[in-house]
Amino acid sequence: MEAPLRSPPGLSAVLARTDWSEPWLVGLAVFHVLCFLLTCASFQHYRVQIGHFLCMVGLVYCAEYINELAAMNWRLFSKYQYFDSGGMFISLVFSAPLLVNTVIIVVAWVHKTLNVMTELKTLQQRMKAEKEKKK
Repeated sequence: MEAPLRSPPGLSAVLARTDWSEPWLVGLAVFHVLCFLLTCASFQHYRVQIGHFLCMVGLVYCAEYINELAAMNWRLFSKYQYFDSGGMFISLVFSAPLLVNTVIIVVAWVHKTLNVMTELKTLQQRMKAEKEKKK
C-alpha cells in the first residue's frame, strides 16, 4: 500500500515550530508593526500612502527572491532553517502581514472613492434643482 502524500505544513504547524525569540523575527515583527502604523497614519497623506502601498507590493513581489537568499544564508542570522522551497514560512510571516496592510489601503481607497462619487451626485442633483428653480 502506498503512503499517503504529505501536504505542506499548515499555518498552525509553521507558527508552532517557529522560535519567536530569535532577534531577526522580533525585528520582523517590529517592522510589521511600523508598517501598520504607517498605514494608519498615511490616511491623511495620499502621496505617502501611494508610496507606502507600492513599497509593500514590491516587497511581496520580491518575497520569492528574499526566500531564496535567506535559504542560502540562514546560518548568518537564524538558529533554524525556516525557508522552505515552497515559500510557506516567508508567505506567512513576511508577505501575509504586508498584504493585510495593502488590503486596508485598497479598502480605504474604495471607501474614499464612493464618498467622492456620492458627493458628486449630490452636487449634480442640487445644481439640477437650482436650474429648474430658475425656470
